[in-house]
Amino acid sequence: MAANPHARIENWIWILIYGGLFLVILGIATGRLDAFTGWMMAVPGAVATVVGVVLIYVRSRLKDDKP
Repeated sequence: MAANPHARIENWIWILIYGGLFLVILGIATGRLDAFTGWMMAVPGAVATVVGVVLIYVRSRLKDDKP
């Protein structure tokens, strides 16, 4: 049985948003000790968060398979 593609997108949305926010916070905390390492953690985290938010929009535009 194939997995529901909508459920798969929803899983990726929350993984990207929460994981990205975690990296941003970790980058901010690390940036107090080493600015370069902090930026190297915070920027990919912010990008992952933005991708998760964009996927929310994409998911809202997908049509349901059910009639």
